[in-house]
Amino acid sequence: MKTVHDAAHACLMESDPARKAECVRQLQRDFSMGQRAIDEDGMGSPVADPGRPARPERVDRKRLAPRPVSAPEGRLALAHALAHIEFNAINIGLDAVYRFHGLPADFYADWIRVAVEEAHHFELLRAYLNDHGRDYGDYPAHNDLWEMVLRTDDDPMIRMALVPRVLEARGLDVTPGIQARLRGVGDDRLVGILDVIYREEIGHVEIGTRWFRHLCAGRGLDPRLTFRNLLSEYMSGRIRGPYDELGRMHAGFTAEEMDDLRAMEAETLGLLS
Repeated sequence: MKTVHDAAHACLMESDPARKAECVRQLQRDFSMGQRAIDEDGMGSPVADPGRPARPERVDRKRLAPRPVSAPEGRLALAHALAHIEFNAINIGLDAVYRFHGLPADFYADWIRVAVEEAHHFELLRAYLNDHGRDYGDYPAHNDLWEMVLRTDDDPMIRMALVPRVLEARGLDVTPGIQARLRGVGDDRLVGILDVIYREEIGHVEIGTRWFRHLCAGRGLDPRLTFRNLLSEYMSGRIRGPYDELGRMHAGFTAEEMDDLRAMEAETLGLLS
C-alpha cells in the first residue's frame, strides 16, 4: 500500500495548481477510506523547493511595494498576494504530512484537511483574478513562508509552533483591517472570500495549537514557556501587533500567551527606540 507520506509527496511536487488541488482532494478521500498507511519510523527528506508553476517571479519581500486597495489594480495585487499565500499553504499542509512520520492518524487527517481548505481558498482568489482579466503568476511574490518551513523541517513541534501559530495567526491579525478597507471601496466579493478564509484559518491555527501542545506533553515540556522560547530563538525582533485577540483565542491561544506576545513586542520596540 502506498503510504500517506508518499501520496502527500506526490501532491507536494505537483506544479500545476489545478492538478495539485485535485491531488489533495484525492489524498483526503483515500486516507479517509484507509487506503494510505502511516510509516511509524523515520522522516521524509527535506523539500527545498516544492512543485509550483514557473510564475510568479519570486523576489525579496522588500521589492513588493504596497498598493492601495482604493484602486482596482491595488485590489488585484492584493488578491494575487493572498492567492500566493494560499498556494504556499497547500504545500505547507502537505509537507507536514509527508515530512513527519509516526504521529497519530488524526495528525495526518488534520493536515490533509488544511491542504484541501487552502486549495479552496486559492481557487476562490484565482477565480477573482480571472474574472478581472488576471491570473496567478501575473505579479511577483516572495518566498518567506517556505523559508520558515525549511527552518522547521526537522521537528514537528517547532513546525507546529511557528508556522500555524505565528505565520498563519498573523493572517488572522491583519484580515479584519483589510476587510474594512475593502468594504470602504465596495468590493464585497473580496470581503466575502476573506470571510471564508478567516473562518477556516482559525481552524488551521487551532490545529497547530493542539498538536504543538500534544507534542510538548509527549516531551514533558511546558507549552507556554516553550512557545515563548521558540519565539525568542526564531522570531527575535519580528513580533508585531496589533493582534486579533478574539480570533487567536478561538484558535486556542490563552490569555497568558497573548500577554507574552504583547510583552515581547514591547521589549522589541524598547530595543529599537
